Amino acid sequence: MKPYTDFLKSKVRLAKKQGFEIEVGEVSQRLKPHQQAIVRWMVQGGRRACFAAFGLGKSIIQLETVRLTLAQTGGRGLIVVPLNVRQEFVNDARNVLGWSDSELPKFIRRIEDAGETGIYLTNYETVRDNKLDPAEFSVASLDEASILRGFGGTKTFREVMRLFTGEGSPSTGKRNNREDGKTVNYRFVATATPSPNEYIELLAYADFLGIMDISQAKTRFFKRDSTQADKLTLHPHKEREFWLWVASWAIFVQKPSDLGFSDEGYALPPMDVRWHEVPSDHKSAGYDKSGQSKMFRDAAISLQDAASEKRNSLPQRITTLQEIRSEEPDAHRIIWHDLEAERHAIEQAVEGVVSVYGNQDLDEREKAVADFSAGLIKEIAAKPVMLGSGCNLQKHCSRAVFLGIGFKFNDFIQAVHRIYRFLQTDTVRIDLIYTEAEREVRKALERKWSQHNKMVEAMTKIIKEFGLSHIEMAKELTRKMGVERVEIKERDYTMVNNDCVKETARMADNSVGLILTSIPFSTQYEYSPNYADFGHSDGNNEFFNQMDYLTPNLLRVLKPGRIAAIHVKDRIVPGGMTGLGFQTVYPFHVECIKHYTKHGFG
Repeated sequence: MKPYTDFLKSKVRLAKKQGFEIEVGEVSQRLKPHQQAIVRWMVQGGRRACFAAFGLGKSIIQLETVRLTLAQTGGRGLIVVPLNVRQEFVNDARNVLGWSDSELPKFIRRIEDAGETGIYLTNYETVRDNKLDPAEFSVASLDEASILRGFGGTKTFREVMRLFTGEGSPSTGKRNNREDGKTVNYRFVATATPSPNEYIELLAYADFLGIMDISQAKTRFFKRDSTQADKLTLHPHKEREFWLWVASWAIFVQKPSDLGFSDEGYALPPMDVRWHEVPSDHKSAGYDKSGQSKMFRDAAISLQDAASEKRNSLPQRITTLQEIRSEEPDAHRIIWHDLEAERHAIEQAVEGVVSVYGNQDLDEREKAVADFSAGLIKEIAAKPVMLGSGCNLQKHCSRAVFLGIGFKFNDFIQAVHRIYRFLQTDTVRIDLIYTEAEREVRKALERKWSQHNKMVEAMTKIIKEFGLSHIEMAKELTRKMGVERVEIKERDYTMVNNDCVKETARMADNSVGLILTSIPFSTQYEYSPNYADFGHSDGNNEFFNQMDYLTPNLLRVLKPGRIAAIHVKDRIVPGGMTGLGFQTVYPFHVECIKHYTKHGFG
């Protein structure tokens, strides 16, 4: 066995470096200093996430990361992008990185269209529908990887996990391994808005990158909820450790100065947010579950009620939209909406508006986006889910109107940042139209916005404190080891507070007449953030490995024939963690009997 102190140090979990050391001169000098630093960190890790703010250059960071990794591995590189974004990568490769036509990333939908080397683009739909196998590539990056926030519940998520990592959805408990055993060794993700409201999204990124299994991360950092497996509450005493762990594999950067570089050219303009409430029609309040007529329309807090409220209030919201447009009739503007009925109403009410929608021809859609981005179209209408990710639309536009509001914060914040991003020079005006019955929806949206800002603040604080140094993060965590020994001795007793492993090692053979204890129930509880805490373990194996340091000494100090009374209990495992749909029992007492008898107790 390794020395006990070394074992405790091994309990510190930071992401391992699985990539390649890159010298400063190997990174394209066309990148800005902060981009070069991020690229080197990404390539060094081999499996890392880039959560850089809108406008900091995630596309060129990904392109250069994939290029430099391929220089070490050979083969082909793949970047998976949302629809409407592929041209952004091609333009950045040509205009920013200075790649020749033969070097430019090529969009493909099947492997037959790819050569033996080079960098290729495809969309998530192609991967989801099994038209292109990512395992044919040496390195891959997911652009706007927030599709992983569909954790376990979408076909896209399940197929991405299976095809890239060789595993299926972690939430089901059934890993659905690829039969051929293939995987993409070097994997990256990039998005500007990891959700602060669902920790499960960050855990999904970690699982995709192979940093830590989701169930393992749940156990390590979060309180258990036996009724909802994915309702996660971070242990207060584990908060700093959690964010340090995240920072070891994901970089949150809001501006270059977070990494010690100049912010010149990266000043954001003011944002002018205006809320417009339209009255609800209480005549259509309907009935409650018992059949009683309702005097007022309820706050639209369910998805069904929200959709109904949007349909019923559409004429009033279109009127408000026209009032907003009349204030600046010549402004370039994005009109965001959620329903097809809203799109049709916008097209009828707004002369010259161009719409982007789902069953539209892909080339026609991309032309509309390109023309609006170039200022050739004055107003464009789209759903955030269609146009809200990846596109840079700020050059000629600083106005956006949300015809309605909803529950999906990520879609909302992505849509806002199509125009509120670095290189925007004008004050950005965001108008949000909602109804009287949607006041609770507005409150929820504002609350999530505030939480998002708090998470960004927490992560950037860690980046400023430690930079990109794993060494300094590890030093911070390893300070939480061991305790200062305290002894209180009276005539009839001696009480000691210490690490029990170290304390029993000090004691004389055959000196104890009774051992009476209730050991931690493996990972059921954590009593402190200290790594010497037996409950501070990643799983049953690590817990019993630490017990292996204690139990032999317990046997040694116990007088022959005397009793060791150990209180234990079996553990309930929630159905959400087993994939069975019902609770099971982990026979912890059986494992304890095996452990103690292994060390000589009988």
